[in-house]
Amino acid sequence: MDIEMIREKDNKLEFSLKGGPVYFANLIRRYAIGQVPVFAIDRVTFYENSSPMFDEYLAHRLGEVPLTSDVARSNDEIVLTLEASGPGVVYSKSLKSTDSKIKAALDDIPLLKLLEGQNLRLEAKARSGIGREHGKFQAGLISYEVLKPNELRLKTESFMQIEPRALLAKSADLVIAKCEELEEALAEVKKAKE
Repeated sequence: MDIEMIREKDNKLEFSLKGGPVYFANLIRRYAIGQVPVFAIDRVTFYENSSPMFDEYLAHRLGEVPLTSDVARSNDEIVLTLEASGPGVVYSKSLKSTDSKIKAALDDIPLLKLLEGQNLRLEAKARSGIGREHGKFQAGLISYEVLKPNELRLKTESFMQIEPRALLAKSADLVIAKCEELEEALAEVKKAKE
């Protein structure tokens, strides 16, 4: 397979793939969307919330904030805290993490607006998960277009948790691991029949 880079900027990557079948591109796409683990806020404990926004609604919003992800730490649980007082808008940069590698991927996501005298104090726990489990764990999207037989154009967009190249690489690693698992299972079946 030959890869030719077309464009790479920020969280987007576009390249052409020659000699790769459509089913291969679809396999990588499906693994990128549903199997690559990333961190997301999963549980929130509110200690004080005098804003007009319900706890459940705010917890959902926090779950959708993309967090930078460290694949090597996928079994850990990370604690983020937030303390804010009004008046003013509370942004994602107000989330303070116990791990410098796992934090809000973007600082300027508005979470809510506090008026004078309103306070917010919470603790959020983030864990690693996969997009197949819940949309908040989705690392990004990959789409492809068939230009001609055995020539495809792939577009990758990460949701800021990991770089687009890392998203593709991790998808490929997961596909390879699944193929090796299948080979081992087939070898065991063959061995059992002998």
